[in-house]
Amino acid sequence: MKIIRWAVTVIIPLLIVSGVVAFAFNFLPLYEYGFHRYDVTQTTGLSDSELTKAARGLVSYFNSDEEFINITVQKNGSPFRLFNEREILHLKDVKSLVTLDYNIFIVTMLCGAAVTGFIVFRKRPRLLTAPAFWGGAITLAGLILVTAVAASNFDAFFTRFHQLSFANDFWLLDPSKDYLIMLFPAGFWQDASIFIAGLIGLIAAGLTLFTWRNLKING
Repeated sequence: MKIIRWAVTVIIPLLIVSGVVAFAFNFLPLYEYGFHRYDVTQTTGLSDSELTKAARGLVSYFNSDEEFINITVQKNGSPFRLFNEREILHLKDVKSLVTLDYNIFIVTMLCGAAVTGFIVFRKRPRLLTAPAFWGGAITLAGLILVTAVAASNFDAFFTRFHQLSFANDFWLLDPSKDYLIMLFPAGFWQDASIFIAGLIGLIAAGLTLFTWRNLKING
């Protein structure tokens, strides 16, 4: 039982973070918010409907078995291939990270369900309270640490993230000609990070508060 309780503590941060990241990558309003917030229509010359089409194409690609993305939009009344070869290769790398996140979410969700089912079957659901509390607390502590580092210099943090996540330099794109950067400028990623951190914090804080109250009630 002690091993199971430790497992719950470890599973919870991974489950919360991977779940929120997966949600963000599939949340179309987040893409559309960025398009409007940073006037991407003006930057790219694409209409709102074509930008939404591009966002849907990206979401579809991340959830497909396709190795390379291929999105064609209408620009100035003519078909236009949105991404060049370098952008396509980078998006392939991004998809690998998204797939890894999906896998972590699925595994932790299944493990969490199995552990919860076992403890409930043993009629000892209160054993989940303390591990859930610490899992939420650890998530909050990690979030505060990462947020503090990112807030001190987001550009440096974002660059370092790319250096650690990718084994190549395909992520170094030109904002004057590469549409991936035009669609998602630096400001968008900062806003998206705040959105993701806010959701993680909200879920972790809610879990921590709820389980803390139960710990107090149960002594």
